[in-house]
Amino acid sequence: MKPTLHTLAREFREIGRDFYGRGWVLGTSGNFSVVMTRKPLKLLITASSISKGAIRPAELLVVGSNGKPPVGKAGRPSAETALHLAVVRARNAGAVLHTHSVWSTMLSEQLGQEEGLELSGFEMLKGLEGVRTHQHTEWLPIIENDQDMPALAGRVAALLEKFPAVHGFLLRGHGLYTWGDDLAQARRHVEIFEFLLETTGRMLQWP
Repeated sequence: MKPTLHTLAREFREIGRDFYGRGWVLGTSGNFSVVMTRKPLKLLITASSISKGAIRPAELLVVGSNGKPPVGKAGRPSAETALHLAVVRARNAGAVLHTHSVWSTMLSEQLGQEEGLELSGFEMLKGLEGVRTHQHTEWLPIIENDQDMPALAGRVAALLEKFPAVHGFLLRGHGLYTWGDDLAQARRHVEIFEFLLETTGRMLQWP
């Protein structure tokens, strides 16, 4: 049975409150989406410029494959809706979550010229779907940010085609994108990556 809009709104609110409390979606940063239907493709996505710490049902919008809500519906979806759609199409994801933490911002800037970072040897890697050993090496790509969303979505799609095994990516100076089969799996991936990013950042600060 597919979850109802009421159930999804409650899940979005819970995730938003949790991530806000951890400092991962402060201000109006971050955006969340979940697939409602695939044929035709419809997403439930957070509206633009809202606090994720107290998401209200009216701040969740259904958009189609063009990234727009139905004609006559009020509200403006996240400016990054095109990126969510690119991930859903490339990965057949059921949910996409974007956070904007201090560590993801710092590392994406510090390592931006390297176009990514390797995460290896950490037990927490086993929290990523399909990973069975801490010896796994996860490549977390870094993409240059861009205010031209269609162009950026195209680069995201190309990146996911080039690296079919990745579980997420960083937008430089902007934050983490990750996904899952559903909101619970995507939320777990956020927690894993944010832990690994903070751990990596702190280790790089060691003398």
